[in-house]
Amino acid sequence: MLDTALDARVSPETLRKIESGRVATPAFPTIAAIADVLGLSLDAVWAEISRPEGGAEPAGSGHDTRERMAS
Repeated sequence: MLDTALDARVSPETLRKIESGRVATPAFPTIAAIADVLGLSLDAVWAEISRPEGGAEPAGSGHDTRERMAS
């Protein structure tokens, strides 16, 4: 975790807070930097956080909008 935080130029404490959910909405540049260090595309990150709980997409959930934003 320390290497990831330092490579992304964020403090280890910030990364811990993001991982534990204590930072509800981390800044976009922070997420982009962490994703880059981990070798993840922002599309992959978006897909992961946009997955509905339980696997089924609820009716009227805006799935089409999320797809357009991720592409």
